[in-house]
Amino acid sequence: MDMQHLLQQLIILAPPFLFALTFHELAHGYVAWNLGDPTARNAGRLTMNPLKHLDPLGVLAFIIMKIGWAKPVPVNPVYFRDPRKGMLLVALAGPGANMVLAVASALLVKLLLMFPFLPMFVLMPVAQMLAASVWINVMLAVFNILPIPPLDGSKILMGILPPDMARSYEKLEPFGFILLLVLFYLGIISKVIMPIIRFANTLLLG
Repeated sequence: MDMQHLLQQLIILAPPFLFALTFHELAHGYVAWNLGDPTARNAGRLTMNPLKHLDPLGVLAFIIMKIGWAKPVPVNPVYFRDPRKGMLLVALAGPGANMVLAVASALLVKLLLMFPFLPMFVLMPVAQMLAASVWINVMLAVFNILPIPPLDGSKILMGILPPDMARSYEKLEPFGFILLLVLFYLGIISKVIMPIIRFANTLLLG
């Protein structure tokens, strides 16, 4: 891939990627705040400023592998009336926010192409960004729903498992990132999530 093509790709992908990551983490923090936890707000994470949420390694992974992540929003479940339920709702908020963005982006790109109200030199990049937004948000939702610590899916699983099983499962968390790296290296994560991402992307964009 030549440098010019790579630069064009980054220009198209960067805005929806940054917006998707930021909205994902904001959703976590906002739900936690509404459930009584001020930790994310006190840390300055209830913001749409992407610089507050970026994880350099997650951004690099997206550039290389088209799968990325952000810096997790701090959450303290002791503030929740029901910590298990609270963590479950907070965990669901991130992938849920990405699916909302994916659907909204798909509707906007279809509307834009059906009723073009922008000059062509503006229309095409905007349509490409919106189409990229669908893919990126579906990817983030599907990837984060995997039940591997520290991904959201592990918190969701712990919220629905019986308490004893949840506590046992939680012991895997210190090893979760290593497990993720191994699964990435072996190509297992891509084999599991890519068919789901392609199916959802095709379903939304037609």
